[in-house]
Amino acid sequence: MVVVMQRGASKPLIEAVIGQLGELGFDVHRSSGVNQTVLGAIGVKPDFDIRQVQVMEGVAKVYRVTEPYKFASRAWRQNNTQFEVNGHVIGGEAITVIAGPNMVESESQLDQVASYISELGGAFLRADIDRPRSSPYSFSGHGISSLKLLRSVAEKYNLAVVSKANSATMVEAMFDHVDVFHVSAHHMQNFELLKVIGEAKKPVILKRGLSATIEEWLMSAEYILKEGNTEVVLCEGGIRTFEKYTRNSLDLSSVPVVKERSHLPIIVDPSHATGFRNKVTPMARAAIAAGADGVMIETHPDPLKAISEGAQALFFEEYVELLKQVQNIASSIGR
Repeated sequence: MVVVMQRGASKPLIEAVIGQLGELGFDVHRSSGVNQTVLGAIGVKPDFDIRQVQVMEGVAKVYRVTEPYKFASRAWRQNNTQFEVNGHVIGGEAITVIAGPNMVESESQLDQVASYISELGGAFLRADIDRPRSSPYSFSGHGISSLKLLRSVAEKYNLAVVSKANSATMVEAMFDHVDVFHVSAHHMQNFELLKVIGEAKKPVILKRGLSATIEEWLMSAEYILKEGNTEVVLCEGGIRTFEKYTRNSLDLSSVPVVKERSHLPIIVDPSHATGFRNKVTPMARAAIAAGADGVMIETHPDPLKAISEGAQALFFEEYVELLKQVQNIASSIGR
């Protein structure tokens, strides 16, 4: 249930409504703007008569949130969520481009990528230190030991660090070294991890699970939001279907659906979704045309020698061309 207070409602009136909602058994979350306060009352009470709250002094409007996700819903927040990371606004008019190698391999590799991204005006460096793998024999990263290297290279070029946290214990170890946590598709429903990241109050990119519905995806975001972390970015990285010509089936229809049902920003990862570099740029173009707030792209100094996922990483010249094409698409739709 959402309770919208009257514009200019006094603090005592707001506190009185919060107190009454608490006595009625609701868990109350407050969102205060410049002139108006909105209260989110969380609790499963299907037969509750909302008129009990509607008649209270200072209340302008009360309505139910029918979706199972409350804080991720448009009903809770009408305006698009926007927040700033390293001077770059995510969820605003500008398109966010997050780029870098799949994994931290070496200082030389990381420095070359970061330098190039910075020269092109980029704001984010993505690189994983540890990745869940389907095969126990695949390279899964250097782990926590590579965090300081990732941080130092990013600071050298004034880039924000985006990296995956694959367990609740990793969040604490990574906290001082990353600017944005990335939750992989494999961990979308790792609820203990989501709770810890929610408590960490640091921006997070939440990738859609391979077999997850949009509702399940938003419910996972709800775990983070419920803990008080409002800086959540949804990331469409493809879903598993019967198709074999790409790694996953990139569900771009999720972009307008999410935009309709949620206030959270949404980006698309065409590298992970398609698995082939020659399909990355076309799908990046399509993602921006569909209304995505950004893209996450893998690029590498020498993809043919990459230890991890070289087939989906762009050569630097291909990355430059992608940026040009994405910028053209963005301009054509007023972004």
